[in-house]
Amino acid sequence: MSNFGSYESPFCTRYASEEMQYIFSADKKFTTWRKLWVALARAEMKLGLNVTQAQVDELEANIDNIDYDMAAREEKAVRHDVMAHVHTYGACCPNAKGIIHLGATSCYVGDNTDVIIMRDALNVIRRKLINVISNFADFAEKYKDMPCLAYTHLQPAQLTTVGKRATLWTNELLYDLREIERRIDDLQLLGSKGTTGTQASFMELFNGDTDKIKSLEKMIAEEMGFDSCVPVSGQTYSRKVDTFVVYALAGIAQSCSKFSHDMRILQSFKEMEEPFEKSQIGSSAMAYKRNPMRSERITSLSRYLMIDVLNPEFTAGTQWFERTLDDSANKRVAVAEAFLCCDAILNIMMNVTKGMVVYPKIVRRRVMAELPFMATENIMMDAVQKGGDRQELHEKIRQYSMEAGKRVKEEGLDNDLCDRILGDPMFMINKEEMDAIMKPENFIGRSVQQTEEFLSDFVKPVLEANKDILNETFEMKN
Repeated sequence: MSNFGSYESPFCTRYASEEMQYIFSADKKFTTWRKLWVALARAEMKLGLNVTQAQVDELEANIDNIDYDMAAREEKAVRHDVMAHVHTYGACCPNAKGIIHLGATSCYVGDNTDVIIMRDALNVIRRKLINVISNFADFAEKYKDMPCLAYTHLQPAQLTTVGKRATLWTNELLYDLREIERRIDDLQLLGSKGTTGTQASFMELFNGDTDKIKSLEKMIAEEMGFDSCVPVSGQTYSRKVDTFVVYALAGIAQSCSKFSHDMRILQSFKEMEEPFEKSQIGSSAMAYKRNPMRSERITSLSRYLMIDVLNPEFTAGTQWFERTLDDSANKRVAVAEAFLCCDAILNIMMNVTKGMVVYPKIVRRRVMAELPFMATENIMMDAVQKGGDRQELHEKIRQYSMEAGKRVKEEGLDNDLCDRILGDPMFMINKEEMDAIMKPENFIGRSVQQTEEFLSDFVKPVLEANKDILNETFEMKN
């Protein structure tokens, strides 16, 4: 139940999934700390330090046995979160308490856990992103040959197809997917680097045996599911890693924002709509309204995430020498909320892209209202081939276009450009010939082929490789 007497983040109460919230929860964080302590103890045991299998087993058996009340009391007393949890862990592992955190510094658990959490969260983002791409692909295939107006400067320019336009949204998300996958592949654990990154404490523990120290890191990395640890560091991993990761999330926000703006405009044109529930209220005052509230929410959340990249950027740029603590408070808010926000955006995107509605008759009507202007080049070339003077024809079309445009804009009447041309013998064209030219399908270029080629060559391989994670849906609750 919500605590109405205190602030709660909207990411938790309204937007982000429980899955993503858990990844950034205290429970995930502190159980991961314990897993890292187990991995450290196990590796130290295997490399000959005075750590027993019984101690490792005791630690492993109590990973989830966290007394949070004791941890809070300890932190209040010692003013140090890591040592508070070392003491709490030791209380339920009396035989192993003397070897917990042996040779490590706070960032061994703190930074390695941050990397593990980012990896797990990136995999959730990747899964949801692929499902949005799949929804767009289905939509593009369905509407690949439906002509619609294409715009430059938000002014009707030529024709495209509804499906071809969807490939533009999809292609940007493919860029984002490649970036997310690169970030996942590039992640490395900090490892066990010590207070200033020199591993001095481990040199002491292992009597200067460099090979054992290197093996220690390799064993920890493998146990935590990583190929390697960073080659060099201060006390922390470079905060540029956070910047790269949040940039990748913000890239998704950019793409989704672009789509949401397009969708909002298309809904204003009445060509398309986002899903609208039977009992949904569009406006408290105007009962007839169907506001694009989901797309607006995508726009709004995307704006937050795009701006959030400044936080890790400044943090990375203001680290002093081997580390300073001004990263901590900012980092734990900025990175977590970037993931929660991206998760929320993709949840809405999954919902909207699964149920987009197209109104073919409106799309066609809007095309036909503008098509006479777009067809003038074809009409003129047809007349030239019949012996007409290109320059004279061009001037006539210019005059008729101005008159037809004035009739539409100033008098609110239909576009009669074709009728004006039909009535002028200079153009040597009859109604049947005009109708043959005035088919929207004649003006969509390679839209259909481009859509088919894009889906086949670029989207299908991604979906085939990830078919086990497809068909995820998200139901909007508010």
